[in-house]
Amino acid sequence: MEKNQSNNWYALYTKSRAEKKVLEQFNQMGIQAYLPLKRTLRQWSDRKKWVETPVINSYIFVNIPEDDYRRVFEAHGVVAYVSNKGKAAAIPDHEIEAMRRAIENHLEFNMEANRLKKGQVVTVTSGPLEGIKGEVLEVQGNKKLHLQISHIGYTLVVDLADATFKKAD
Repeated sequence: MEKNQSNNWYALYTKSRAEKKVLEQFNQMGIQAYLPLKRTLRQWSDRKKWVETPVINSYIFVNIPEDDYRRVFEAHGVVAYVSNKGKAAAIPDHEIEAMRRAIENHLEFNMEANRLKKGQVVTVTSGPLEGIKGEVLEVQGNKKLHLQISHIGYTLVVDLADATFKKAD
């Protein structure tokens, strides 16, 4: 009997510096995964080199049905789910999408907003993050918004000099 269930995004802890290897294994296993990466310039004694490093160390995100909960542990380097009260915490699609858009559009990780107040829920109405909703955790300057990525204790701070905002409905 076939079950009709939807997939949810979950955050996983990985062993230190194992994020890319875990991503490769998930790709081979057919598990949809997202590893947010940023390009950074690293300095060695004899050279400089651009490298891609995880935005959040030791974290990777998977989009799976609840029935595949245990399957992720087949990948070497997976430590545990980010959980709340012993159960893997589902992450809303819009939070993963906000992170993906910020990274794909090479945005500086800081968001600002005009006349927004702490605790207010807003929708970005223009720019690469158009349509993304988030809670204002802090306001810095004119165009800096802190978007909470729930359940993992991180905040994405995106600088949107040319974006506009409206209060969410």
